[in-house]
Amino acid sequence: MVRLALYKGRGKLGNRITRWWTGSIYSHCELVVCGVCLSASFMDGGVRAKQIDLDSGHWDVIPLPWADVAQVLAFFEQTKGRAYDWLGLFRGQLFNRGGRDGSKYFCSEWCAEAIGIPAAEMYSPARLGELVGFVRDRGR
Repeated sequence: MVRLALYKGRGKLGNRITRWWTGSIYSHCELVVCGVCLSASFMDGGVRAKQIDLDSGHWDVIPLPWADVAQVLAFFEQTKGRAYDWLGLFRGQLFNRGGRDGSKYFCSEWCAEAIGIPAAEMYSPARLGELVGFVRDRGR
């Protein structure tokens, strides 16, 4: 199963700026597959896999039973090592402009694209969490 993990810990300056700008408690997101976190991280330099303690109280986790594990893993293999997309983050989140080059990613963009959500560059961690929470609740 795929899960979306949303970071609500204090974090560093970039986390605080993201929370302030988006008006949310969330500043980062990861997809979790088989206990491994997959995402694009500015702290780690781009797309990577990482073991993270999601039970630290700093994360909210939403199950995505409709998400395709094979699709997420294939997307990770295709994009691992790609750089963090600062320009795309500013373009999509600060200036509300779509468009992306596909060679770099920011966290919520990477997660949204990995699970097949269109216009992935337009999602902040909070907006992505709202969308998948809505989809989850509609399926009940």
